[in-house]
Amino acid sequence: MTTAPTEPTEPLWQPDEERVARAAVTRFQAWAAEHHGAPADGGYPALHRWSVDEPETFWKAVAEWFDVRFSTPYARVLGDRSMPGAEWFPGATLNYAEHALRAAADRPGDTALLHVDETHDPVPVTWAELRRQVGSLAAGLRALGVRPGDRVSGYLPNVPQAAVALLATAAVGAVWTSCAPDFGARSVLDRFQQVEPVVLFAVDGYRYGGKEHDRRDTVAELRAELPTLRAVVHVPLLGTPAPEGALDWDGLVADDVEPVFEQVPFAHPLWVLYSSGTTGLPKAIVQSQGGILVEHLKQLGLHCDLGPEDVFFWYTSTGWMMWNFLVSGLLTGTTVVLYDGSPGHPDTGAQWRVAERTGATLYGTSAAYVMACAKADVHPGRGFDLSAVRCVATTGSPLPPDGFRWLHDEVREDLWIASVSGGTDVCSCFAGAVPTLPVHIGELQAAGLGTDLQAWDPSGKPVIGEVGELVVTNPMPSMPIHFWNDPDGSRYRDSYFEMFPGVWRHGDWITITDRGSVVIHGRSDSTLNRQGVRMGSADIYEAVERLPEIRESLVIGLEEPDGGYWMPLFVHLAEGAALDDDLIARIKATIRAELSPRHVPDEIIEVPGVPHTLTGKRIEVPVKRLLQGTPLEKAVNAGSVDDLGLLRFYESLAAARRS
Repeated sequence: MTTAPTEPTEPLWQPDEERVARAAVTRFQAWAAEHHGAPADGGYPALHRWSVDEPETFWKAVAEWFDVRFSTPYARVLGDRSMPGAEWFPGATLNYAEHALRAAADRPGDTALLHVDETHDPVPVTWAELRRQVGSLAAGLRALGVRPGDRVSGYLPNVPQAAVALLATAAVGAVWTSCAPDFGARSVLDRFQQVEPVVLFAVDGYRYGGKEHDRRDTVAELRAELPTLRAVVHVPLLGTPAPEGALDWDGLVADDVEPVFEQVPFAHPLWVLYSSGTTGLPKAIVQSQGGILVEHLKQLGLHCDLGPEDVFFWYTSTGWMMWNFLVSGLLTGTTVVLYDGSPGHPDTGAQWRVAERTGATLYGTSAAYVMACAKADVHPGRGFDLSAVRCVATTGSPLPPDGFRWLHDEVREDLWIASVSGGTDVCSCFAGAVPTLPVHIGELQAAGLGTDLQAWDPSGKPVIGEVGELVVTNPMPSMPIHFWNDPDGSRYRDSYFEMFPGVWRHGDWITITDRGSVVIHGRSDSTLNRQGVRMGSADIYEAVERLPEIRESLVIGLEEPDGGYWMPLFVHLAEGAALDDDLIARIKATIRAELSPRHVPDEIIEVPGVPHTLTGKRIEVPVKRLLQGTPLEKAVNAGSVDDLGLLRFYESLAAARRS
């Protein structure tokens, strides 16, 4: 699919001169020009070019600008730049948690965390109290025999205890990993059994959608199936007593102990994140203390423009990389909002109410939530005081053009809208927020600093203004140091470097425009290829889901044995809607007009629902496999799906087509 050069359209939003001057990235550029030879002129595009042309100088500048404290110095910035296997800051030692708690020294009484539940009443935790609890818990972990490199796991919702446990684990030099308590036992075991944790922090239950959900039976199952556990810590969110043999949370955080921060090598593992695992065991992705530290300082401090005066709220759960990213807001001295509850309780506007009550300056959510608010006739600018919100950021899926317009019209005209895209694999963004650049409808503002983002055609040639594979040609510090239980690195190489050896291929279709902005078209591994024309599923969802009758949709392209190509569109209808001839005609007309006649599906089929991963992403590849006749148990990892029953529909449809 080829697009014409970017039309010179008016931006939806343009930062004013004062905002540009005040932005940290502007001050960083001036400082880096004086001290490290960065270009003083040319604004962000010139700074980005320098950051990818001179990666060693750029990352050295980032470390100096943010005063990264190396307890032993590094020999050089990039010892080996090959991918995979890049070696960052060899010789250096440091500690991530020490940096996350630095603000406690100067601002002990200020608010580090704001905890919000479904009552929407924020409860503050000061920097001094956060540091005290981390110190006490780190000492408790050491007393339990936890040593650097040991794994510590959390079955916890988005509550302060989870942030304290992560930071205490990092302080000890152990390796953190977490799952949200809405994950069932099988899903959790598919993840935790791979890494063999020695400690499990677990809640007795959680509250969601106005109801209490008891998880004590699930925790008992986890304890029985994780033989490496030396200790279980009971976090009594529902107020139940600790089960036999478990330690109580309150006892472990009761002491007033100065934290001891283990100084570990730059590449020492910090945490394990997991891929969605829709077609097999989730990949256990290991990222380093130093790599995450410098990448998140860059991303949060420069791209998100966060500092000590800010309040950072992103709706997430502990099973999604955005939770780790959110906690890293502490690195910039920012107040971090931990919201534990349903995104739509007691009503669709719930997240806007949380943003109002916490005074959030950067509010992050999913594109799906923005579109749900638009369909539910929510008017956040009228219904809530959002005067503190400078930026609304979205991720999880591309924000459709209508989403940009809706935020602009319904929140505030002078609103920085940051659609961002990255991955669990790097726990960061490849492209997205830049506070000094204009926002164009449907586009991510630019590639991130230090990220040599390109779109490549199948022959490995970079293309501008055309759809290509998202590739990164320079190493990023937060790329995985390895996968757990992948001793020869083959699974890691196969995941990113098989198509273009030595170059990270992420699996997304993108267009880089001639003004440097980025358009995401969807996953390339579920790409639609009609008559040789490739297209992303996200383009179809954006067009179809504008229709008020369509709650959600799923499109699949199926190569058939006879050489044919079947492209069905599955639609989950809004309440009261019917898939009659009129609606079918309007769906087809919409796609024909907004995309092309080639995009028009062969069949439009009503479904009881669209299946998602546990982190809320539409499941396309497993549905495609089911429709190709793959048995359900081989097409999908049952523990990775939000509602396995929904997949039975597609399995039955495949059987009916074959008969």
